[in-house]
Amino acid sequence: MGDMLGSKVMVQVGLIVRDVEAVSRAYARVFGVEAPKWFLTDTEDVAHTRYRGQATAAQAKLAFLDMGSLQLELIEPVGGPSTWQEFLDTHGEGVHHIAFQIKGMDEQIAFLQGQEMPAVQRGDYTGGRYAYIDSVPQLKVMLELLEND
Repeated sequence: MGDMLGSKVMVQVGLIVRDVEAVSRAYARVFGVEAPKWFLTDTEDVAHTRYRGQATAAQAKLAFLDMGSLQLELIEPVGGPSTWQEFLDTHGEGVHHIAFQIKGMDEQIAFLQGQEMPAVQRGDYTGGRYAYIDSVPQLKVMLELLEND
């Protein structure tokens, strides 16, 4: 497993948006699905959110749409420095990441670090953990690693 990521099944595309409710409604209209309810990510004390090596109070409003074999994640940044806010400030709204379900978070992060793709943000969610990897120079998009317990 040390010479590659260990998963090639993309499970999610993440979009950074300024208004998660408005964008959810637009997807619902276009695709004839129910607009998802958004929820706020956990606070730093629960999520242990770290951005560029520092603890951060960053949160996000998230909404998820199941789009066939892929999940679409809508992300509206809230408070505190984060990869989400940095993306919005730098690029505006748009595709932030593609996500893969993996096993062995620390080993996978170390492997990608060896490919000169450092982790820029990581944290926990109920049932697992995530890491965002700066793979943009090489892959032209950020990777998100998801590991469920």
